[in-house]
Amino acid sequence: MFLTTLMVAQEKASINSPDGKLEVTVEVENGKPFYSVIYNKKAILGKSPLGLVTNEGDFTSEMKLLKSSNGTTSSEYSMEKIKQSQVSYKANTLTVFFANAKEQEIAIYFQVSNNDIAFRYQLPKWGDTRACVVEKELTGYNFPAESTSFLSPMMQSMGGFARTAPSYESGYSADAQLESNTSETGYVFPSLFKIGENGWVLLSETGVSSLYTASHLSSFKDGIYSVAYPDPAQNNGFGSTGAQIGLPGHTPWRTITVGETLKPIVETTIPYDVVDQLYEPSQDYKYGKGSWSWIVWQDNSMNYEDQIKYIDLAGAMDFEYILIDAWWDERIGYEKMEELIDYAESKGVDVFLWYNSNGVANDAFMTPLNKMNTSIARKKEMKWLKKAGVKGLKVDFFGGDKQETMKLYENILSDANDYGLMVIFHGATLPRGWEKMYPNFVGSEAVLASEMLIFSQDVRNKEAFYASMHPFSRNAVASMEFGGILLNKYLNKGNKEGQERLTTDAFQLATGVLFQNPVQMFALTPNNLEDVPEFELDFLKELPTTWDETVFIDGYPGKFAVLARRHDETWYVAGVNAEKSVKKIKLQLPMLAGKTVNLFSDDKKKESFSKEIKIPSSGKISVEIQPKGGFVIKN
Repeated sequence: MFLTTLMVAQEKASINSPDGKLEVTVEVENGKPFYSVIYNKKAILGKSPLGLVTNEGDFTSEMKLLKSSNGTTSSEYSMEKIKQSQVSYKANTLTVFFANAKEQEIAIYFQVSNNDIAFRYQLPKWGDTRACVVEKELTGYNFPAESTSFLSPMMQSMGGFARTAPSYESGYSADAQLESNTSETGYVFPSLFKIGENGWVLLSETGVSSLYTASHLSSFKDGIYSVAYPDPAQNNGFGSTGAQIGLPGHTPWRTITVGETLKPIVETTIPYDVVDQLYEPSQDYKYGKGSWSWIVWQDNSMNYEDQIKYIDLAGAMDFEYILIDAWWDERIGYEKMEELIDYAESKGVDVFLWYNSNGVANDAFMTPLNKMNTSIARKKEMKWLKKAGVKGLKVDFFGGDKQETMKLYENILSDANDYGLMVIFHGATLPRGWEKMYPNFVGSEAVLASEMLIFSQDVRNKEAFYASMHPFSRNAVASMEFGGILLNKYLNKGNKEGQERLTTDAFQLATGVLFQNPVQMFALTPNNLEDVPEFELDFLKELPTTWDETVFIDGYPGKFAVLARRHDETWYVAGVNAEKSVKKIKLQLPMLAGKTVNLFSDDKKKESFSKEIKIPSSGKISVEIQPKGGFVIKN
């Protein structure tokens, strides 16, 4: 629903959120367009640059503000696979029209809800010009000097394993001074900032499809962060770093989530509020949990006998899926795979199969290879997948944000939907509204995920630190297929020595709640059926992967995190502690007031336990979280 009022020529324009607390002002100064943001009468962003450079015209200087129009918009929608199943969105709108020195016009369209700003550039036709290339975007973020940052660097192009980077798999710094953010490659979205004592800001983008490039945040320069387009070296140097668009056209949405506390950051739905579904689902897709041999047993597990063990594991745990990873085509084969799929079906388990996305862009060599990178190969393979009874794909090794790569993501998703297949992306970019845009999309890695716990001592050391970051950054804007719940004491097949897990069992259970993704491939191993306490297995059997409500309870990124999530009538309150000492916190849990609940936690010896406790009628309760430990309360 839209309502619009036109305003005539002016020097500046402004818009407020429905509750009046969030204000955006747009103006032109010395021919350059800027915007600024105030929340609760406190400066959040000072004058920050706006503008685009295209091959048909420059919209960054010698600009004049022509007019603006204000209005409102609202929508209600249901989504099973994000953090909240029912969403009601209300925003005020502002369209600001500019012209450059050549009298070419451009508009910037804002939607401002109570804690979220979304805006994008709208390009009309200029005379007979019906296409252009957007070469550069000047959109910037001018934070107050007292701000600190919580950022993850963009990986070096064509670096990493088999030249597959960037894949959004870097660590984070916490509470860093802005001046220290000097990464030449910039920083990935989402990007979190603390504005002194005035609140928090989360930057991201949404609505990126095959029609545009994805972007990231530049390094800090001259007091400003800017929207940066991909490095030319990505995709092995092939493809434009900008975006080729037809006119009239528009850019993706820039999003800014603002709050005095972290509550709006954790609970935001802005990535989905402003985008539309791009096609109808070919069927109802089923979400759930899965087993996955590769994560702990690695490549050597890619054989018929080990996959039988993991199918049996999934069946014993009442999991819906098994993920069969790289090399299955060579080491098991298509004919024997059909037998495995039939066996899995007899156990009530469905199958996801791994594929290499690559054919030309990097050196990733794992097979199946050259099956997903062209339409002809894809459709032939997907026809077999549907016939064999496969329910989903995990497609890996993309590496890059150019428009060429965005087209590949979209083409895989669209073709997969035609054959009734869900898709998980690994070695991939951040999803940008894709849960709503693509009905068969069920998550992306795009994080320093569980595989690096196997490979890196540094990541094992920082596991709790990163886990306390994700609810406030990466997982706040998109589903995150982490592949966690590691219950082996040593992260290898022998489980006797080697890569020691440094977090507790209760920590692992808590991440099953904290990390949101509609299809979760967990890192359990068959021996866990015998060497893990039964109450932990029972917890995982009942753990949902879809949520009706998500509520921020407490936390500070890099230190600790506590969230509550509701599935139907069942609440899960989960927390982890990244600090070196026991964390004693007082929680306010009105949703559990007066109820008898189950508490899963750790003792001082890092041994997990489960017990019933009664939540007082006030809803107030104190908990202790051990270092690198966690807890879950479930009603």
